[in-house]
Amino acid sequence: MKIYGDLISPFVRMTIVAAHEVGLGERVQHIVEPVKPTEVNAKLASLSPIGKIPVLETDHGHGIYDSRVIIEYLAHSAGNTNLIPHEPAKRFRVLTLQALSQGLADSAVAYRYETAARPKGLQWEDWMARTETRLHASFDELEANWMDLLQDVNAGSIAAAVTLAYIDFRLPDLHWRNGHPKLGHWHEHFSGRDSMKKTSIAGR
Repeated sequence: MKIYGDLISPFVRMTIVAAHEVGLGERVQHIVEPVKPTEVNAKLASLSPIGKIPVLETDHGHGIYDSRVIIEYLAHSAGNTNLIPHEPAKRFRVLTLQALSQGLADSAVAYRYETAARPKGLQWEDWMARTETRLHASFDELEANWMDLLQDVNAGSIAAAVTLAYIDFRLPDLHWRNGHPKLGHWHEHFSGRDSMKKTSIAGR
């Protein structure tokens, strides 16, 4: 199996962390594939009409996307029932935590593009303010209502840990740890896992 994309993307890193957590780290080949907003990447386009990262190429040459589907595919391939539990109540809690964390990642990546790629005179100030509100509301939600499920290694906790690391890397001025001591302590602990250390983006 091959996963295409750069680890700086939280969506790519989530899948590689998941691969390590289900015991497929050695079987999955990570291929760094550059993506630019204004250009078509021919390799990615051959596997996915969306042309976004990550994309998983199966051993049979089929494309699987996006990150949530890739993580489920990896768990299924490994026979792992912890990342996405079968028991309905816990399953949908994990999937909701995953959706919250991926929504946080969506907002963070979009905010990064708006503030870093768009010239200052063309930045949409109202949109930026609304996005900051979404980001901080997500930090509050994780701190207040999800600390129990974050203690497990599952699709949601992986997504949360990777996204917060991305925010540390790209948007440190958000200071997400302020007012969120439990979340900060949890993230420090989770970041010590081998899967996180093997995929670290610190110093990039």
